[in-house]
Amino acid sequence: MAEKLRIGVFVCDCGTNIAGFVNVPEVCEYAKTLPDVVYVKENMYTCSNAGIQEIMDAIKEHKLNRVVVASCTPRTHEPLFRKACEDAGLNKFLFEFVNIRDQCSWVHQKEKKDATEKAKDLVRMGVAKARLLEPLEEIKIPVERKALVIGGGVAGIISALSLAKQGFEVYIVEKENKLGGLLNHIHSLYPSNVDADEFLNELLEKVKKEKKIHVFLESEVESVEGYIGNFNVKIKGKKNEEIKVGTIIVAIGAKPYEPMYMYNYDEYENVITQFELENLLKENKVGKWKKIVFIQCVGGRGERVRYCSRICCMNSIKNARLLKKLLPEVQIYIIHKGLQTYGTVYEDYCREAREEGIRFVRVRDAVPTVSSLEKKDGKLVVGFYHPGLRRKIELDADLVVLSTPLIQREDAKKISQMLKVPLGQDGFFFEAHVKLRPVDFATDGIYMAGSCRAPADINECIVQAVAAASRAAIPMAKGYVKAEPYTPVIDEEKCMGCGVCVEVCPYGAMRLVEKNGRKVAENIPAACKGCGACGSSCIHKAINMRHFKDEQIMAQIEEAIE
Repeated sequence: MAEKLRIGVFVCDCGTNIAGFVNVPEVCEYAKTLPDVVYVKENMYTCSNAGIQEIMDAIKEHKLNRVVVASCTPRTHEPLFRKACEDAGLNKFLFEFVNIRDQCSWVHQKEKKDATEKAKDLVRMGVAKARLLEPLEEIKIPVERKALVIGGGVAGIISALSLAKQGFEVYIVEKENKLGGLLNHIHSLYPSNVDADEFLNELLEKVKKEKKIHVFLESEVESVEGYIGNFNVKIKGKKNEEIKVGTIIVAIGAKPYEPMYMYNYDEYENVITQFELENLLKENKVGKWKKIVFIQCVGGRGERVRYCSRICCMNSIKNARLLKKLLPEVQIYIIHKGLQTYGTVYEDYCREAREEGIRFVRVRDAVPTVSSLEKKDGKLVVGFYHPGLRRKIELDADLVVLSTPLIQREDAKKISQMLKVPLGQDGFFFEAHVKLRPVDFATDGIYMAGSCRAPADINECIVQAVAAASRAAIPMAKGYVKAEPYTPVIDEEKCMGCGVCVEVCPYGAMRLVEKNGRKVAENIPAACKGCGACGSSCIHKAINMRHFKDEQIMAQIEEAIE
């Protein structure tokens, strides 16, 4: 005998986020009229401790066997409500989320009546699906207690050291013939002014002493197959190697943009980039310059790339202060469109530079920073419009330093395709969620750190590296992960082995296998994200998605068009 349905509906005010634009009491009264709904409750904040407790108490008191919550986005709150169901003794997959904030109140703020009607429709659709929900169990997947770090810059080294200290084997794969990345070409670090070589050498000594870290120099990752806990990696280099790891951290860094055909770069010998100035300072090849002009945002903020690189301003200030100490009589100008000296420490660093005599000139955002740069009598003449003086200014300079943004490396696209992880519109790797999962990819078991995510200074790289190592360590420390059971059910009688599902799967979670003398599709649960691409593309209707079965979706559609 089938279990009698007892559905509980909880509608959230979310303060004024929902209640300010939706008549929540009216939605609650409507929910009480829906078939199989035995309990309805309005909450000020359903995600609060009190709201969670109310769900748990109602499940026990009213013997609820299905729960529907109408509130904010499932992206942030669904795990919370599922846990409440589980703690109350109800299978957590007998829970349905209805998003009446993002999909209703926020997009219909000037239409309270219509927003209320839409909220009723969404709740009715959620209840319709809840009736057809089935209990499911998460899939337990063993995890290899080894990690791969792609890239041997600061972020890669710190990630590897952090994981090794926690007892995990780590493999660093670096394209160059030594570790350190861009730090090998930097003179000193801001705001501490610590010598970059000293800092790097300390890190390298720690790597040498750490027996659990294995370094592959002049090597690259040729291929990666598998899923979280079980990645099979081929390394191509001085000697080819095959390893098996449980997690992967991408830390390939970025590179400075070369401003070709801009501001006479590569035409005049005394027009150089910030990166080239770092090398001159590092090699102690400072000339007897009397006037130096730094030009910010060369190629950035819309000139060649659309973003602000964030770290260029602080690099200029750092190098300007170094030059001022080496050449006390030198005049230094920093021409900018707005300084990125974020945080109190960097602001103090900038203020100290002003006190030392470094002059900052802000120009308008709407025009190029410098309108002319030409050579007269062996000197560079930098011309620009000064908005404060309301006239054009010309500076005779012995040296012009162009601050260019960091850009993504060429091999990022290859790594993106190999690992099946996305690149954003600026070419950098794209995180799963900028606030909730800032160092995770959408693909489980793969993480990122450093400037491959976005331009970052050393301090930010270190923080991200430790964060990525922490995230990677969690599944390895447990020894297993639990994957959500939103996997496809394949009817092998209907399956024709055409392979369309294999081609469309963005996570490599489908494959063709030989069974009883014929090819049929098979799902790899650990790699599957339950996106449904395979099910929607199967023309033979041989694939049905757990928790999103055809009949469940159709029930919602029928209620929507009622």
